[in-house]
Amino acid sequence: MIELAAVFAVAGAASNAVGTAFQRKAASASSKGGLRLLAELVRRPAWVIGIVGVAGAALFQSLALVNGPLALVQPLFILELPFALLVSVPLMRRRLPHWGWWGVTAVVAGLALALTAAAPHGVTHQATVSRWIPALGLCLGAMAAAVLVAGRGRPAALRAVLLGAGAAIGNALTAALLKSATGTFAESGPTAFLTSWQTYGFALTGVAAVLLLENALQAGPLVASQPALTIGDAVVSLALGIFLFGEEIRTDWWLLPELLGALLIVAGVLVLSRAVQGMVELGKR
Repeated sequence: MIELAAVFAVAGAASNAVGTAFQRKAASASSKGGLRLLAELVRRPAWVIGIVGVAGAALFQSLALVNGPLALVQPLFILELPFALLVSVPLMRRRLPHWGWWGVTAVVAGLALALTAAAPHGVTHQATVSRWIPALGLCLGAMAAAVLVAGRGRPAALRAVLLGAGAAIGNALTAALLKSATGTFAESGPTAFLTSWQTYGFALTGVAAVLLLENALQAGPLVASQPALTIGDAVVSLALGIFLFGEEIRTDWWLLPELLGALLIVAGVLVLSRAVQGMVELGKR
């Protein structure tokens, strides 16, 4: 089951990367905005491929969360960043800097090391109301605080970090609610799924996370928002998996390779964020 969850999670990360890359390519070829932009995009094959990729990612994520722990599935979505870069390089006719490959290697090696050492386990899909209430309160409160602190007048990089962190918390909370909702679907069918509050909860928090992400990308450089988004999602998902669903990871001396893996991931994400930022700036020239 856990192996299947890992496969679905990696497929979801790859699918989302493809979707994001093709949507960015389609949007970059137009100077229109609002509804006129949407009307133009729906006629572009690249945009349609992008939508299919994003929809596939949501399906793969749901399947992964049904079969495995949140603490395993969400960290694997870190792979979306190297996947997106590898897809964008040929798609946007750019060249990946040689040091960018070190970033890809660090992310993949760090993730493999951290997850192998941690060995997340536990496939409970539901949590008690007494656990959902503090989890929702803390996550939604932290998202609101990020928005308030990242007000106008703050440095651009700080705003990007705060809003990226808010989006990360929103993504993790959305995944936790999605795990509960898809578990209900698998166990009790579509009627129970449509009457579960978690179903509507993950839809609302998902929209909020997307809005925070869009504002983070507009607020400041990608090298500021992306690490907060990528690392924050994994860390909060780990905490929610343990608190809500009773998931477990290995501790004791296993903490050393877990920490080393985390440091490799952080270093790799920073390098890849710089590479993506450079490609975006080159594309604007």
